[in-house]
Amino acid sequence: MSRDVSTRGERRRLTRRRFRRTVGAVVCTVVIAAGAVVIVRHESTASSLANRDDVGTASVPTRAKIVSFAQSQVGYSTDPSTTYCNKFSSYWVSGSADCGNSNRDEEWCADFAAWTWQVAGVPLVYQFINGDLNSSSASFYEWGLRHNTWHPVGSGYVPQPGDVAVYGLNIPALTAQHVAVVTSYTPGSSGPNAINGDGDHSGFSRVEYQTDEYNADASGSSSDTLSGYVAPSA
Repeated sequence: MSRDVSTRGERRRLTRRRFRRTVGAVVCTVVIAAGAVVIVRHESTASSLANRDDVGTASVPTRAKIVSFAQSQVGYSTDPSTTYCNKFSSYWVSGSADCGNSNRDEEWCADFAAWTWQVAGVPLVYQFINGDLNSSSASFYEWGLRHNTWHPVGSGYVPQPGDVAVYGLNIPALTAQHVAVVTSYTPGSSGPNAINGDGDHSGFSRVEYQTDEYNADASGSSSDTLSGYVAPSA
């Protein structure tokens, strides 16, 4: 991915193009296992994702841990400032190593959400294979299909703490604009109360909290509305 893009929207378009190339194709992915980097070749199609067994949603204590870890990061911002260099992408060894420090450079709302699930004990694999989690926001939708925990807006589902809200989902293209970690839901609200990685309301590219979040917490994305929720599995 080019690193000389100056606007968030342009960076998103580059990310979406990169991810679409993995759909229905043989891809090489980086897997982190026991401290080693392993290159995996795998062939996958999006159409196969909905035919997996439901493994059950995460327990209340696990959901509480997800929220606690997310809350512990509120106020975090990227370093250097005005870049997307962040520690959550570095945790996954994803993005470009051009920050001049230990951070990694890419838009990171999905990396943050995946981190909260991982450290809370949700079983997951981070890699660029359809159905696993990665830096694409749409990977949460695909993960939810795989585990039967995807709940679209209008389904009657009441979001639970620890869920991940998905915004601006385009199902035919397998793209999404943003994800956020649900902390609670107020009956009658349009959206959840949520913590966002790579949020833009309180400053550039921060972890921040929003109430009744129906629109994605990202600059220039007022049209990117809530698409649904993904529940973590046991």
